[in-house]
Parts: sequence; C-alpha cells; structure tokens
Amino acid sequence: MDRRFFLAIVLIVGVVILVPRAYMRIFPPPPGAFPADTAGAARGDSLAAPAAPAAVTGRDTGRAALPATPVAGAAPAAAPGVDTTAPPPAAPAETTVVRTPLATYAFASYGATPAAATLTGYESLRERGRGVSLTPSGTPLASYRLVAAGDTIDLRRVPFRLLDTPAAGADSAPRTLVYEGSAAGAVVRIEYRVDPDSYVIHARGSVRGLPNAALLVDLPTTIRSEEADTAADHGLLAYATRTTSGEIVNVPFRDLAKLDPGERRIEAGPISWIAARNKYFLVAALADSTATPFAAAIMRGEPTSAKTPTTAHAAALMPLADGTFALELYAGPQEWRRLVALGRDFHDVNAYGWSFVQPIVQPFATIVMQILLWMHDKLALGYGWVLVIFGVAVRLLLWPLNQSAMRTSLRMQRIQPELMAIQTKHKGDPKKAHEEMMKIYQAHGVSPFSAFSGCLPMLIPMPVLFALFFVFQNTIEFRGVSFLWLPDISLHDPFYILPILMGLSMFALSWIGLQSTPNNPQAKVMSYVFPPMMTLIFWRFAAGLNLYYFVQNVAALPQQWLIAKERAKAQPAAPVKRAPSPAPSAARPGRR
Repeated sequence: MDRRFFLAIVLIVGVVILVPRAYMRIFPPPPGAFPADTAGAARGDSLAAPAAPAAVTGRDTGRAALPATPVAGAAPAAAPGVDTTAPPPAAPAETTVVRTPLATYAFASYGATPAAATLTGYESLRERGRGVSLTPSGTPLASYRLVAAGDTIDLRRVPFRLLDTPAAGADSAPRTLVYEGSAAGAVVRIEYRVDPDSYVIHARGSVRGLPNAALLVDLPTTIRSEEADTAADHGLLAYATRTTSGEIVNVPFRDLAKLDPGERRIEAGPISWIAARNKYFLVAALADSTATPFAAAIMRGEPTSAKTPTTAHAAALMPLADGTFALELYAGPQEWRRLVALGRDFHDVNAYGWSFVQPIVQPFATIVMQILLWMHDKLALGYGWVLVIFGVAVRLLLWPLNQSAMRTSLRMQRIQPELMAIQTKHKGDPKKAHEEMMKIYQAHGVSPFSAFSGCLPMLIPMPVLFALFFVFQNTIEFRGVSFLWLPDISLHDPFYILPILMGLSMFALSWIGLQSTPNNPQAKVMSYVFPPMMTLIFWRFAAGLNLYYFVQNVAALPQQWLIAKERAKAQPAAPVKRAPSPAPSAARPGRR
C-alpha cells in the first residue's frame, strides 16, 4: 500500500488532537464562578416519580381549577425507605399562568411546582400551528421533596397558598409569584421570578421548623418530542450534569434502562447544574452562583420493552444553608448563545460527538458554530446560503496552501525515478544512498518531509466536516430552516438530490486529479469506488451537511483543473520516434 496513505492517517490524528487543544489554550472558556464545596454527602432517596397534576388551562391570568392532588394539611413524613410518592386522592387544585414574549408558564398550587411551559417562538413540527410544549401533560418541569432524618416529604402532596400574584402589565415586565405551605410542622416558602427576555425562572425558598433538612429537586421524567422524526429525538434523551470542577457527564436514558431494578446511578457533587434534554430542548436546574451547589445527582431508569426508552428519573440533592435555597430553572431551547450567557459551561449540556470523541470534536464544533452564527448575523442570510458561502470561503482560504502542496507533490513525482535509481545502485550501502538522496532533495528544493505537507491541505477540512456532522445533529439554529427544495436542512434531503450531486462532484474531482499522473491502478480503483461509497454513507445525513460537502467539491474543481494542466506541461515531451533509415543498397553496375 502507498506510504502516503499511512502519512495521511498520521496527519489526521495530529490535526484532530492538537488543534482543539491549542484552541482551548488560546481561547479558554469563561470560568463559572462557584463557591467552595459546602455540600454534604448524598442521602438515600426512593426517587420514585410522584403523580402529576393534570394539564393546566390556557387562561392568561388568575387561577384555573384543576383536578389534581390535594391533601388536607401536610403529608405525613415517611418512614425511612418508604416510597412517599404514590398517587394521592384527587381534589381541586389551582394553577397560575404567566405569559412572556418567549413562553407561557403554568405554576401549580400543589407543591408550588412549575407545571408546564410552552415555547411560543418555536413551532411544533408534529402538530403545526402550535408552540412547543416541553413536557407531556401531567409531567411538571420540576418538583420538590424534603429529606430530613431519613424521611422524605413529597411537597407535591402539599397545598400551597399563592401570596403574591403577578402584577398586571406588559409581558416584558418581570413576574413574581410567592407560595407558602405547611409540611410536617415546617413552613415552606417558595418564590419565583420569571425573566421576560429569557427562559430562566429564578427560584428561592426557605424551610422553617425542619432542622438539618435537604431539598430534592426532581427533573421531568421525559422531554416531549415535537419533531417530525420522533425516533431520532427519543434516541437523544439524556440527563447531563456538571460538577463545579468542570466535569460534564451525559447519561442517556438507554444507559439508565440497563440498570438492575432498584439500582441507582449517583453522580457525586458538588454539582453546578443538572439537565434533562432531547435533541433541541431541555429543562435544567442550575444552582445559584451565590448559594450552595447540589451535593449529588441521583438517577435511575425504568424497565421497558421498547427499543428506545423514553422515561427515566433524576433528582438533584441540595443541602439547605440556614434553611434556605436558591436555584435557576432553565426551560427552553438549546440556543447556543443563550446557554453561553448562563455561564458554567452550560453550552456543553448537549455535547457534540459521541462520548469517546467529545473532547476532540467539541472545540471544533464550537469554532464552527461561532463562525456560522456570526456569518448569519452579519450577512443577514439564511443558513442555507451561509453554508454555501462558508464552503467556498474554506476552499479559498486553503487555495494558497493547496497550490503550494500540489506543486511540491509534482516535484516529488519528478525525482522519484532518480531516487529509485540511487536506492538500486547503493542497495548495499544505506549511508551512501541517504547522502545521494539528500543531494537530489536539495537540488530540487524539497525535503523527505514534503510528502507530509502535500497531504496536509487535504486533511485540514476534515475536522470541519466532522464538526458539522455533529452540529447538524442537535443545533436548534438549523431546525426547520428551508433552502431551495429542502424543507429542513437539519433533516435528510427528501428527494436525495444532494447526496447524488455530492457523489458526482467527488468523482469529477478524482477524475481530474488523475489526469497527467503516472499510471496508478490503486488510485484509479479508489476514484471509482470512493464516490459511490461516500454517497451511500451520506444518503440520509443532514441536507445541510451534504450541501456543504457538495459546495466544497465544486469550489475545488477549478484548482484541480489548473494543477492538472500544470502537471501536463511539466511532463517531459515524449521522444519522437523516427522511421529507421533503409539499409544501403548494393552499388549498381556502371553503364558501359
């Protein structure tokens, strides 16, 4: 096999590993400010899912009646190890609806829980004409339990009074709700402040009369799929956590489903945030940067016969500092800039790439995302045209490097016969052969390492291509974006036109590259096999990825053609074959 193939493999590994590390050193992410570890050890927890109130009504203000979960007074404390989350008896409950320019939130009186959220700025791709609901009916965004002396008190069994209602006025004004209730002799107070210009709900609370208590914050058991391809969406369901030291752990629902019955997975703290997510949306609990972080995250799966599990359970344990707690609830889209603005590496909640390549792919994906978002803003174009311009720009930036590398490759091809002749001549004297070969390299202005520089331009676009592959998997900025005949560039081309064009452009690039080159059977076979193989691989990839690769190939054709012409001119002219001269004839006898 050609040694240049092995050189290419080495260069791929070098580019993929070294460039991200250099980028992270030059442009380190902003550190998330957090206090020192003040959390205690994680306590036991049944982690069973409480019964949920019914779905809220769509009323704008005031309170709406719900058939839900009342209890006359506080729920009794459970004995250690006893599940306290069995469905309570039904009774009237109330919800309060808060509207902002971005979303509509509903808060339930039982448990003082944020019961639902509908994102009005995003359309459901399953049911056109309505916004995206983050959780199914009956699944709250978050709920609370108290842990004290081994007992677990489910606050969703506790009726709360709404002390302060949102002030009437413009949707752009912050809204504040204050709830108060009694549980096991303790007074629990929870205050929410809804930001109008973000998807963040600030929650603060206090527990009086229950010493040495801790708070369990339960995340939703699933995120509702609002995508046309629900199977792919369900396959990306996962919980994610980040420790205050910066370690991010992603736990897919399918991994939790593999746990034995009753087995739990515990991520030790201190933890700065925990999130439930699918492909494009998430619900997360973030410890306030001025308060105590979470001590641990406790997760478990749910037995299922389905190929892709769609439900799981997770809770975050937060010790109460002087009986108080503070956290932020993010319920919204995975918009990169919004997540970055929250700090604490929250933009890595849905890490790009599979677990074993995330440290390598993530920096490249971050760079590509920053460039594409910047181009989208500055050029005021749709993301389809942004990808076209981005593909051409990458090729133009690499043009000088490609030109130099290809000319170096031409010089290397010219001296190959001389190098082979020296190796044959000095076969028994490697030192002499090396000296003679170095003289030839110097005479032609190349070096033994020129083969590496010839491969490098072909490898530089590869990390960008890998990054785009994962960017299109879960970047909400591309969701539902149409371009030409494509209804959604984040999904595959419904007519499979782009994969075919991509394969044809790749074949044209290979065919031109083989012109005026020495006969190489291996290269010819690859030029016929590789394009169809890549077409099949890209057949159902995101249309935007196929578009970028097709544009890259087309933009490279002029340079490939110019190099082929230059290679043809540089070849020595074939010697002219002359017809052999006739043999001299015998002298004719003279005339008499």
